[in-house]
Amino acid sequence: MVHESSFIRSRWQRPNGERSRRKDAGRSPLDIVRGSGNVFRDLGHKNADAEQFKAILAAEIIKALDREGLSVRAAHDRTGIAAADFSRIRNAQLDRFTVDRLMSIINRLGSRVEVKVRVRRAEPLAHEARA
Repeated sequence: MVHESSFIRSRWQRPNGERSRRKDAGRSPLDIVRGSGNVFRDLGHKNADAEQFKAILAAEIIKALDREGLSVRAAHDRTGIAAADFSRIRNAQLDRFTVDRLMSIINRLGSRVEVKVRVRRAEPLAHEARA
């Protein structure tokens, strides 16, 4: 059996015993691109704004559950909404939920949703501009 430290040493040393000094071994330079602020838009999703809004609402539901110390079953008992739905929200499986359904869940947990809408002209994405 090879001792772990001798394995690590052998991985980082050259055959003549010298350590490799290359810090960038096996790495390639990365392009840094500023995101739009909406990961779904950056990934090219068709309904990016709605998906982002649903993710924000789900995060608020999770915060409310955590703040109150509620399990999914306790949340079901308090709200009448299926425990499986709370589990789906915790696991970010949001495709079954509409925005209004997520808002009603927040309301049943005792919070209110305030929505501010700002409409602006769409800008082409960085990967669309290069194509």
